[in-house]
Amino acid sequence: MHRPDAREPLTALRRLRPRRRLVARLAVVLALVLLVPLVLAGSALRAAYAGAPAGDAVTRGRDAVWLGHAWVDGRKGDADLAALKRRIAGTGLRDLYVHAGPLEHDGTLPASAYPRARWLADSVHRELPGVRVQAWLGDKLVRAGEGGDGLRLDSAPARDAVVESSRQVMRAGFDGVHLDVEPVRSGDGSFLALLDALHPAVTSAGGVLSVAAQQIDPLPSMHRAARLMGSPKWWTQKYFGQVARRTDQIAVMSYDTALPVESLYGGYVARQTALALQATPAGVDLLMGLPFFHTDEMGHHGHAETAAAAVRGARLGLTREGGDRQRFGLALYVDFAATEGDWRAYRRDWGTRG
Repeated sequence: MHRPDAREPLTALRRLRPRRRLVARLAVVLALVLLVPLVLAGSALRAAYAGAPAGDAVTRGRDAVWLGHAWVDGRKGDADLAALKRRIAGTGLRDLYVHAGPLEHDGTLPASAYPRARWLADSVHRELPGVRVQAWLGDKLVRAGEGGDGLRLDSAPARDAVVESSRQVMRAGFDGVHLDVEPVRSGDGSFLALLDALHPAVTSAGGVLSVAAQQIDPLPSMHRAARLMGSPKWWTQKYFGQVARRTDQIAVMSYDTALPVESLYGGYVARQTALALQATPAGVDLLMGLPFFHTDEMGHHGHAETAAAAVRGARLGLTREGGDRQRFGLALYVDFAATEGDWRAYRRDWGTRG
């Protein structure tokens, strides 16, 4: 056995010092590599939030709101519908995304999940002419080889079941299907294959197909960097366009950004709006999501992600990129968490129909 010499610790320390210096230098370089883009991105977002929106960057009468499951399971009734009618009177709200799921992990949907769907659809058509009731269907997605339970879109039988579930809700009286399955990885061909089958099934029944979409890369290849960290958060602009072309309406979930300051969040929404406008075909409705909820956690800071900042950001993006585009709106998430302040910001800043 080797017995260490008393001088070896000092020798080892001398050997270690250059390594420590190297590690320290690498740490500084890495910090600069990460910090510089963040500083530049922050400056860019603040700049995107500056300026004044155009006076005509207001509602086009194509807005939507996500509604909770209580509207179809018996907890809501005529009095609630009357209150909703008063709430949205004069606004540009045209679509109600009513939670009718979730889908089972095999893509099926029990009819017992939405026993009051016919009442809601008939009542809305009577009391709110021109407003559509879409069935909000969703589930957590899992991929082959991943653990946990969820819907697998790489399974053809599961995709077929989702299509049949959509036909089922159309027969129940809904005016369309709003699909919200997450997370969809950028470039996922199985999701596109589902939309290729789903769109004709819904439109042949007289309905519209809308999709809840993930955000677009705010920086080039951001989706790849996020994937390395285990988060499939962003889509490429190209993939966003591929999804949009397979729908009648696409609603960007432009919240849960983790941004800590209102001006950064508003600038982020302005940038997302511009990117989405560039990628969305002229014949498809583009809606930008508004945060009507106030949780405070790592991915969402309620004091920063405000409805007012999102409305202003969307108006700025529309001003710079959309021009006179009419097929544009805002989507409000979600009715049961909204405050009076949220509704005021929407009405005041986005305007009234007509």
